[in-house]
Amino acid sequence: MRRIAFAILLILSVAGLTALGVWQLQRLAWKTHLIAQVNERTTGPAIPAPGPGQWAGLSKSSDEYRHVTIKGHYLNAAEAQVYALTELGAGYWVLTPLKTADGTIVFVNRGYVPTEKKAPATRPLGQLEEEVQVTGLLRMSETKGWLFSQENDPGHDAWYRRDVAAIARARHLGTVAPYFIDADATPNPGGLPKGGMTVVRFPNSHLAYALTWFSLALMLAGAGIWLWRRGPGPVGDA
Repeated sequence: MRRIAFAILLILSVAGLTALGVWQLQRLAWKTHLIAQVNERTTGPAIPAPGPGQWAGLSKSSDEYRHVTIKGHYLNAAEAQVYALTELGAGYWVLTPLKTADGTIVFVNRGYVPTEKKAPATRPLGQLEEEVQVTGLLRMSETKGWLFSQENDPGHDAWYRRDVAAIARARHLGTVAPYFIDADATPNPGGLPKGGMTVVRFPNSHLAYALTWFSLALMLAGAGIWLWRRGPGPVGDA
């Protein structure tokens, strides 16, 4: 009975490890397709940013990182600064609502400023009043934070994720687009904010994970077969 129980346990364990390897191969195919899609979106020609009639159909999977362009006036008084950790160090993303000719409001992540330049008064040249055309990448609103990340605190005007609906409520802007645009690296007067810092990088280690699970399954199967053939060990005198 113990040999039968051992065989059943061995088969189930090998099957489980193999299933994990197959799952990682499926994840590999999904991630490879996602990377190809995102590369196509980011390198394609800029298209007009989606208007209100298209907002309901937008999704992270089908629209994030699309190369878009929009024209309008910044509502500088409603700017929000969102805490950021970047390759340039700690600082803030400058999120400014942009109002188009038809009254549509879309937030633009104009780029990064260091901590000492958080206040708009410290970078007056960048507070543009004239009509601007912004080109960049469409990003869906960040309604959820990372594990252990701080929550937005609208009461103290402290922002840790780019939740455009929450910022719009705090700024009494009414309805805004459910996305924001990461501005490209076109220089702003005075050099700040610094755009073009979107990180488009997806870790893809699924093949290594799959090979690890398959290797464990193979080693376990080999060890199990060896033990089965070896049979019960000698039993000593009591």
